[in-house]
Amino acid sequence: MYNSEKPTAADLPSSAQLLKSTVIAIITAIAILITIVLPAEYAIDPTGVGRMLQLTEMGEIKQQLAEEAEKDHQQEDQTAPAGNTSGSLFNGLFDMFIGTAQAQSSTAAWTDEISYTLEPGQGIEVKLAMEEGAEVEFKWVAEGGKLNYDLHGDASGQETSYKKGRGVPGDEGVLKASFTGKHGWFWRNRNKQDVKVTLLVRGAYSEVIRP
Repeated sequence: MYNSEKPTAADLPSSAQLLKSTVIAIITAIAILITIVLPAEYAIDPTGVGRMLQLTEMGEIKQQLAEEAEKDHQQEDQTAPAGNTSGSLFNGLFDMFIGTAQAQSSTAAWTDEISYTLEPGQGIEVKLAMEEGAEVEFKWVAEGGKLNYDLHGDASGQETSYKKGRGVPGDEGVLKASFTGKHGWFWRNRNKQDVKVTLLVRGAYSEVIRP
């Protein structure tokens, strides 16, 4: 149906031309392997071209990641003995039970919890009666906004400021009395909405002095 002329022997590439093309392809592949593939994958750069093209750095990163993954895998094999699944499960449940019990105990150990809702612009002060050197663990949290605060102490003729902050959502730590007197917090609400502050305390104090 279609008439086409068969190529003549002169139109076909000669054996020498095929051989030449094959050799060029092989040389090109080797050049790509040495200058691009080896530096980028294995950080092997015998010619320096990979470093110039920033491919060697890529290969070094890949090798480092592979070494780290292998080390992690070896550590997992060492720390996870075969056939000890039930023991691991028991230990996990035991740790979870102990952690829950400790959290409940820690929450129950707070001696006093004081909460106030501050209107915009309102300030409030809560202090503890403490002896010199006494320590109190505390934690306070602001709900609905952030507060300005001043943690300080005062007595007859003595005053000190331990810590201040502006626009703070909360704070926690240990308050150590520098002298015998009243030590505590002053909060100020600079927001346009009400903010609730809740203070938790426990430790060596004799009285909570509220407004």
